[in-house]
Amino acid sequence: QVQLAESAGGLVQAGGSLRLSCTASGFTFSTYDMGWFRQAPGKEREFVAFIRFNSLTLYYPDSVKGRFTISRDNAKNTVYLEMNSLKPEDTAVYYCAARARTTSGDWNAAGLYAYWGQGTQVTVSS
Repeated sequence: QVQLAESAGGLVQAGGSLRLSCTASGFTFSTYDMGWFRQAPGKEREFVAFIRFNSLTLYYPDSVKGRFTISRDNAKNTVYLEMNSLKPEDTAVYYCAARARTTSGDWNAAGLYAYWGQGTQVTVSS
């Protein structure tokens, strides 16, 4: 059974930091690219970060570039999202997602990801 289990999010003050993790099971993690997305109330799901199966390619949107860092440990079947200099507009439910490394198409297209976590709430207070 495929599962992506995200760590608990939390409440943090603006300017603070938070690290999310997502542990995979039920598929060969090392052959999948991984992404993080987020969704704020009343808004569409937004791409946050991408990492190739071999960690050699990373992508971020301008909204988080320089503040967020994605990484992975294939030995632990885990992908991480380090979030620094958090802003109130970063408040959202954060999801990790997986797509096979052979998938073609935009890395920020949510529809191309096969597996999703249940989501974890991150709240940044001003």
